Amino acid sequence: MIRIWRRIRNLGGVFGVAVIAAVVVAAAGECGVRRSAPAPMILVSLDGFGWDLLDKAPTPALDRLAARGVRAEKLVPIFPTKTFPNHYTIVTGLYAEHHGIVANNMYDPVMNARFSLGNREAVADGRWWGGEPIWVTAEQQGLRAAPLFWPGSEAEIEGVRPSFWQAYDGSIPNAELVKQVLGWLDLPAGERPSFITLYFSDVDGAAHRSGPESEATKRAIQAVDNAVALLIAGLRDRGMVDDVNVVVLSDHGMAATSSDRVIFIDDYIDLSTVDVIDWNPVLALRPEAGEEQTVYAALADAHPHLNVYRKQDIPERFHFRDHVRIQPIVGVADEGWSVSSRPFVRARPDRHQGGNHGYDNLAPSMGALFIAAGPAFRDGEVVPPLQNIHLYEMFCAILDLDPAPNDGSLDSVRVLLR
Repeated sequence: MIRIWRRIRNLGGVFGVAVIAAVVVAAAGECGVRRSAPAPMILVSLDGFGWDLLDKAPTPALDRLAARGVRAEKLVPIFPTKTFPNHYTIVTGLYAEHHGIVANNMYDPVMNARFSLGNREAVADGRWWGGEPIWVTAEQQGLRAAPLFWPGSEAEIEGVRPSFWQAYDGSIPNAELVKQVLGWLDLPAGERPSFITLYFSDVDGAAHRSGPESEATKRAIQAVDNAVALLIAGLRDRGMVDDVNVVVLSDHGMAATSSDRVIFIDDYIDLSTVDVIDWNPVLALRPEAGEEQTVYAALADAHPHLNVYRKQDIPERFHFRDHVRIQPIVGVADEGWSVSSRPFVRARPDRHQGGNHGYDNLAPSMGALFIAAGPAFRDGEVVPPLQNIHLYEMFCAILDLDPAPNDGSLDSVRVLLR
């Protein structure tokens, strides 16, 4: 019934009432009954795996997946090119200003509360997560979902939890995560989830610590490729390799940083006059009452590699104005530059020698990975860059779901599909 209601909820008036009355009897059979499931879809995130990393280390599993499916030259993330905002955009089809996950570190003045990746209470609080993620769409329309470690999956959203989920635990080996997913596929048809996710952090962690060109990052690339190989081998052992849609992507790329490219904010403003909600490379400042113009004037042209905006003046193409969690003053560092303070760097002199992301979403290093194969996708093709904002619509089409309102367009990604 929910599925049918989505199609008619905007009709309104007498005509809408008539349509609802006409379908109630026909729809009654759907109420409380799970409909027949489409081909399962597994969405795999390789956090921090830039579009250009396929050439940095051997990736035989990803290469084989691309050869029998479709690959985008790059996947364009939303701004800011951070982990939580982009993962949540991928599953909602919404820009950060519309789903509310505007950064990895946030302050909400209405809730008077703070959010960070390590704040488990906030991560599990549905009030932070706007929009409708694909697992909620699926569950409301009669399909089971199993988002493993995907940002947002630990919270109850729209009063719905997925059939299968668990709290994030970065200590679980990749092989165990793959085993968990294959175990869900082994469930009887009526219990098996139709939408499943996997998440691997190896590349992001290595590139942050030692840079995107490092040997450690190359080893991490091979580690996640091995995990993909385990997944595909498990599908093949079950005779499912041609019957499951596998999408492997990333949230963003990574830029090399250096201790020679650091912008010290305390050189220009008194930090006691502002609340720094987020630092690097997107600076989010909440000045004291009456100090906003003073702080903006001090920072506006302070450093040639830092673009500073009042909230209302943030470039439209960022889609980053219309939310209370976007702070009054926002600074965006140039690609490869870091934002910090002198006391912080004195205490941690090597902190900015490695890699980072969060920059302008059109910066070359921020481009992400996209590979997909299965019954829904074209064979052996490479397509031009595509934006991750459109993927939710595509996932809904593959799973035969009616999408919730979103900022994407199925027409923009039809080139991927058979």
